[in-house]
Amino acid sequence: MKQPLRTESIISILKDFKPKDMSFLALHEPSFQGNEWVYVKECLDSGWVSSVGKYVDKFEQMLQEYTGMKRAVAVMNGTAALHVSLLLVGVEPEDEILIPTLTFIATANAVAYCGAIPHFVDCHEETLGLDPRKLELYLQEIAEVRPEGCFNKQTGKRIKAVVPMHTFGHPVDLDYLLEVCVKYRLELVEDAAESLGSFYKGKHTGHWGKVSALSFNGNKVVTTGGGGAILTNDEELGRLAKHLTTTAKKPHKWAFEHDQIGYNYRMPNINAALGCAQLEMLPEFIEQKRALAKKYKEAFSMLDGIKLLTEPTHSKSNYWLHALILDPEYAPLRDDILTETNEQGIMTRPAWALLHKLPMFCNSPKMDVSIAESIEQRMINIPSSPYLGANNV
Repeated sequence: MKQPLRTESIISILKDFKPKDMSFLALHEPSFQGNEWVYVKECLDSGWVSSVGKYVDKFEQMLQEYTGMKRAVAVMNGTAALHVSLLLVGVEPEDEILIPTLTFIATANAVAYCGAIPHFVDCHEETLGLDPRKLELYLQEIAEVRPEGCFNKQTGKRIKAVVPMHTFGHPVDLDYLLEVCVKYRLELVEDAAESLGSFYKGKHTGHWGKVSALSFNGNKVVTTGGGGAILTNDEELGRLAKHLTTTAKKPHKWAFEHDQIGYNYRMPNINAALGCAQLEMLPEFIEQKRALAKKYKEAFSMLDGIKLLTEPTHSKSNYWLHALILDPEYAPLRDDILTETNEQGIMTRPAWALLHKLPMFCNSPKMDVSIAESIEQRMINIPSSPYLGANNV
């Protein structure tokens, strides 16, 4: 028989995962147990620490091999990767870009960098990512497909692309979403910032659109300190991505010739060195995080009114961040749980503030986002560092 949900019961479970010699349990800490010191020291000893060096090429090659993508272009962060990805598919000023309202601010910022307009859509309760079926019904109402593209009948603006974000590493229903994109002549750009190591129907995320974006921030499954990457199976787009992110400089031994507006988004060699060592450890990290998910699921299954977000049936998730979802009637407990856990030295956090509520985006177009608004009130992220699952592998 399940126990009634109380703040004390959540704290008790999480304390069981907190090492006894640790005063504070972080949400997600990087793990450096491989060749990080060796590779970074080689950069320091050789002097190749900036935007040129062998580790950038090696890091890109390792990403290609792991994800199965033809091209990977390493950049300074995930936002830069998404910004350039949108440019690569032809996003122009005043275009509307369909993005989830339940996502990190970087998704909307990248749209704004292009001079485009975020158009907010709802999420699916199973994945917390964009709901393609609800989106299709919405597009039936507001979209008109013309020879020159898809247009919003209400605003008159072109709807150019859809950007699903794989929330906490759980892939959205990409096959169905791709069908919607084809039907409405929309580009699909995957915000895969959180999903390195996640697979949809046996294939790594990032394969369904022309381009996708990864992040290697300090709290991600694999970190380069700060960093990101653009993934594509289009060789020409891959070459253009590399060109744009290296200031659009034409190759020459000494001349500074640039043939279009580019971006100084290059990943430094020293960051790529760290990333190479991290990628070597990625299979172990994923194994540990999946083991932690299993233990968390068992522990929280004993409580009434709460569940651990688990991978969709079509996917194998990296479980980047673990999320607890409260039943609607227990939503008033959320803030008490957040307050008490953090006071007890266990870091937890709520969902991101829904983007359509932020002052700079509050006038942007949106569909009914009632599921996202409900999730926002009921979701709690809990400690997810790989080492917490190490003893359970």
